[in-house]
Amino acid sequence: MVHLLAKLLTFPVFPRSVRDRLRRRIVFALYGMSVWRRAKSVGKGLRCNGPVRVTRQTELGDHVHFNGAVFFGGGRVKIGNWFHSGEGLKIFTRNHNYEGEAIPYDNTYVHKSVTIGDCVWIGAYVILLPGTKIGEGAIIQAGSVVHGEIPPMAIAGGNPAKVFAWRNREHYDKLKAAGRFH
Repeated sequence: MVHLLAKLLTFPVFPRSVRDRLRRRIVFALYGMSVWRRAKSVGKGLRCNGPVRVTRQTELGDHVHFNGAVFFGGGRVKIGNWFHSGEGLKIFTRNHNYEGEAIPYDNTYVHKSVTIGDCVWIGAYVILLPGTKIGEGAIIQAGSVVHGEIPPMAIAGGNPAKVFAWRNREHYDKLKAAGRFH
């Protein structure tokens, strides 16, 4: 459906700038609609630049910005305000139960929440595993696999993701107090 509408907007009836604006609005609306229908709660200013599939246990803050994401499992996903992600984000909230009644695993799952703080930026093609917690202001490098806890203001990356740098807290707080959000 999205692709059909986008294709219709390629006809030269409208100037190119108008076609581009209309196409963006349609894409935002259609991708965002699926999030609004399925998520437990969605704050104001949701923006979806690519396909996003969330679960019924998803809670999104204000001004959440996805460039394509898929959430898996029945665990809770809570994302704070002013969140940005690159394309290809995957969030898992369940694992197979390998301590169950069969090997390598049985037919049950272990669910764990994923929590992401305010003003977090996650690069493209990142995987968040069950039980992940990312603190306020953290940045996750593209292509990382995150498990466990990333502290506030940390810059982390790799597989598994490790903290390799820190944001300047004073600068961050100054921008936040001035309301300088992107």
